[in-house]
Amino acid sequence: MRLNVEGLVKDYGKKRALDSVNLTASNGIYGLLGPNGAGKTTLMRILAGIISPDRGRVTFDGEDILKNMEQFRYKIGYLPQEFGCYKSISVEECLDTIGILKGISNKEERKKQIEKILFEVNLSTELKKKVGALSGGMRRRLGIAQAMLGNPVFIMVDEPTAGLDPEERIRFRGFIRKVSVGRIVLLSTHIIEDIKNNCDGLALIKNGKIEQFSGFNDLENMAKGRVWKLNIKTNEYQKIEEQYKVLSTNTNDNGLEVRVYSEKKPYEDAKEVQPTVEEGYLTWINK
Repeated sequence: MRLNVEGLVKDYGKKRALDSVNLTASNGIYGLLGPNGAGKTTLMRILAGIISPDRGRVTFDGEDILKNMEQFRYKIGYLPQEFGCYKSISVEECLDTIGILKGISNKEERKKQIEKILFEVNLSTELKKKVGALSGGMRRRLGIAQAMLGNPVFIMVDEPTAGLDPEERIRFRGFIRKVSVGRIVLLSTHIIEDIKNNCDGLALIKNGKIEQFSGFNDLENMAKGRVWKLNIKTNEYQKIEEQYKVLSTNTNDNGLEVRVYSEKKPYEDAKEVQPTVEEGYLTWINK
């Protein structure tokens, strides 16, 4: 399977939300990382057929999906950032309705899929519970469940771990890894941990422009030669913070160990260190 996005442009009035976006993906999990307002949700809404681009082309295994969205949408699983469902119906009724909308006409097949997916997202015991009675984390898992109905070949999840506690985040990562076999999964987030712990590839987006990276090492190397470690006294921290961008701090027996960003060696005793994914991202986002 292969997804190709070519030259997507989307304007909202005078604001350009997507600026000649190009992206490729094949089987596996791909992360789309960027700050809020960067264009992530706009891109996913176009790929889901909710809105249309002003220019550009999207193909899936050679098929132009923008021209054939009525047929292709049944192959898509999409969890938007804000997933809503009638609060007065049960979890089972919610998924059954969505299953019908996704073209799963056989009642027994819908029931089988619903039971299987609810087990995988740890909601089996909530089958008869009203949607309005679910916790925030449970509603997020319900959203993931509805995205999986119909055995989609292309899955998109916008801010996937929003509202999930640490245990649920770990469960989600394992679940997404399992379902990514034979599929393309696109995760959109501003949380770096979601990307580096789960994705096979990544693309960064800022101000509607995208850059795709072949691996996390390439992103880390964006900050190569610019990240330094200093050991300082606690009372020296304010001075360091005023002069340099502080990336992280750790307390030690002698005071503080500080990692700072600087184009050149900040102090004689500063040591250059291998950048992290987060530090590479900060370098890219601020370039």
